[in-house]
Amino acid sequence: MSVVGFDIGNENCVIAAAKNRGIDVLLNDESNRETPAVVSFGEKQRFLGSAGAASATMNPRSTISQVKRLIGSEYKNPLVQDDLKLLPFETSEASDGGVLIHLQYLNEKHTYRPVQILGMLFAHLKQMAEKNLETPVSSCVIGIPSYFTDLQRRAYLDAAHIAGLKPLRLMHDCTAIALGYGIYKTDFSDSRTTNVVFVDIGHCDTQVTVAAFEQGHMKVLSHAFDNHLGGRDFDEVLFKYFAEKFKQEYSIDVSSNTRASIRLRTACEKLKKVLSANAEAPLNIECLMDEKDVKGFIKREDFENLCSELLERISSPCYKAVNDARISADKIYAIELVGSGSRIPAIMRKLTSLFGREPRRTLNASECVARGCALQCAMLSPTFRVRDYEVQDSFPFAIGLQSDEGKTIALPNGALFSKGHPFPSYKMLSLHRHNTFYLEAIYTNENDLPLGVSSKLTHFTIGPFSSGEKSKVKVRFHLNLHGIVTIESASLIEEDHPHSPSEHMGTETHMSNGDSTPSTTHTGDEMRKSKVKRHNIPVSEYVFGGTTRAELIEAQETERMLANQDIYVEQTKEKKNTLESFVYDTREKLLSTHRSFATEEEREGISKNLQETEDWLYEDGDDESQQAYIQRLEDLRKLVDPIENRYKEEDARIQATTTLSNSIKQYRKAADSLPPSDKDAVYSECNKAEQWLLEKSQLQDSMPKNVDPVFWSTEINRKAEVLERMLKHITRNKYSGSSYEEAMGSNSNQRDKPKPDDMDVD
Repeated sequence: MSVVGFDIGNENCVIAAAKNRGIDVLLNDESNRETPAVVSFGEKQRFLGSAGAASATMNPRSTISQVKRLIGSEYKNPLVQDDLKLLPFETSEASDGGVLIHLQYLNEKHTYRPVQILGMLFAHLKQMAEKNLETPVSSCVIGIPSYFTDLQRRAYLDAAHIAGLKPLRLMHDCTAIALGYGIYKTDFSDSRTTNVVFVDIGHCDTQVTVAAFEQGHMKVLSHAFDNHLGGRDFDEVLFKYFAEKFKQEYSIDVSSNTRASIRLRTACEKLKKVLSANAEAPLNIECLMDEKDVKGFIKREDFENLCSELLERISSPCYKAVNDARISADKIYAIELVGSGSRIPAIMRKLTSLFGREPRRTLNASECVARGCALQCAMLSPTFRVRDYEVQDSFPFAIGLQSDEGKTIALPNGALFSKGHPFPSYKMLSLHRHNTFYLEAIYTNENDLPLGVSSKLTHFTIGPFSSGEKSKVKVRFHLNLHGIVTIESASLIEEDHPHSPSEHMGTETHMSNGDSTPSTTHTGDEMRKSKVKRHNIPVSEYVFGGTTRAELIEAQETERMLANQDIYVEQTKEKKNTLESFVYDTREKLLSTHRSFATEEEREGISKNLQETEDWLYEDGDDESQQAYIQRLEDLRKLVDPIENRYKEEDARIQATTTLSNSIKQYRKAADSLPPSDKDAVYSECNKAEQWLLEKSQLQDSMPKNVDPVFWSTEINRKAEVLERMLKHITRNKYSGSSYEEAMGSNSNQRDKPKPDDMDVD
């Protein structure tokens, strides 16, 4: 079983796989290392990845891209609304406040949630990985932004399960980058910690992480982000600039036309890349809109002036990450810059001025996340042996609890899991309750969250249980590898105190990283052991805005149906192509190799049927069922097979005749070593076979090639088998310890054997 790492970017995806010799990035069907994160719905099938991106311009309203921005997000979120303005497909608000995507497919209107679209993309990537590795793929590690909320993390897991994947971990992008950076470094000092800042400027966001490295160990000190600052924002600056320019010069409003907007945005993205290496760049688009060709031009200096506000925003997450890490600038060993949006020279200059040194580019900007995820997957999987390397990540948000009444529960340090807390981690909470109660996990500091994100995570129901008086209930919380808070267990504690003082009534909180089972009571100076009984209490959870189990099962079934439809359409295309190829190949054969094997009447009839089939393929048969193509091919084969058989039979007959003739020669040669009576019998049988072959061959040669043969290769093969059996019978007892076939062996074999000694010793 292979282990892989997935980097699902806003624009492109990368798959890396752990192999015995290291980490490889897998290629897609176009031999590219990056695959577009696009799902396009055609009339009868889906087009995913590169095929989907190719369909984007022709079918924009049914092509879903940048779904990462919509996962686990509320429809009314201002940032989500800003994203939706850039996307051509139709959306609406779901009953739970999420996003619904509407599109046309199979001549019907369908509605999908973003988690389903992401599941389709995961299924496509899984299929690509299995094709590359030639083995099933299940275990994986998936890269996610550090700012992802609990709901978004759960949505990623749901999407992976829809695709049949088993995520071992959801790993923060920059943590994966840091792992790939640190595990191969051999020049870290043994005496001190090496601090490195990782700046990842992607297509839609900017993430900054500070990590501390030691030999065999890395620890993430802080995460910071701007989840609405990426390469596409710089593209949008160019888009607005040229859209306004074309409106003035050519009197066209590009923003009002979906296809024109897509083409201009694509051109602006290419223009941005040209400006990264050149001081100026032109823009030319043929027939952009209203049959008008447009031209434009911009200098790098002007572009940077237009982007000045975006460039200033880069400093904010950088300052925050360094401050949260509580290190000074002189304690930073290096700044590593990665991400598809990091190639703009002005960004490099801005970071250089911030940190007082030029950022490095020692890592592959687009592959480092996937490589780090694949490494982590190999470390978590029993399939591979990886050298010991400890990875300690930190959680970017503080998580607290609310009680039944909506009141925040007072906890040590003010949070159940504080900001920057390492994870995975456990915490134990002790409460005094006498029946079923409820808890809600919440984010305690909304200022740390992305704009518009709800502070509520999960609603827990602990119970039912019943106790006459308030009893101690211990609840074990788990912040797991994915960064998701769950309740692992809840226990009702019954303590038998022989001489216990009056019961303390109220709420007691006890925080620990483990479960402490013994307890003691104090009476005066005497301490006596208590008898403790534990009773497990059922726990159920409701995730605010999360996918229910029924919805997940339905999504899995929908994915299977869509995948089967894709397979059926591809098979239908294959049958159509097979029929089309048969028409062209048969027409070519009738004019060349098969011409002499068909009568004039047969050639005319077949040619007529071939032409009718060709006309049908390009007219009524252009969009037919798989069975229709199969039936057409069978009908043609019935006409063509007799000619094909005559052609093949001639070659087969010549081959069989040659084989039998050579066998007769070998039998005669081998018979020379037999006694006279047996020799005569072998010669007689060989002569009969030779005479039969001659008569039959002469009869067949007298017949024209365009009629069915009167002498078939199968007859010759049967004659050869009969002759062999007869000769074996004659020579059965003439060779002891060896067969007749050995007597007919090659001369080389005979030469290799030692000659018998002819000397007689008296």
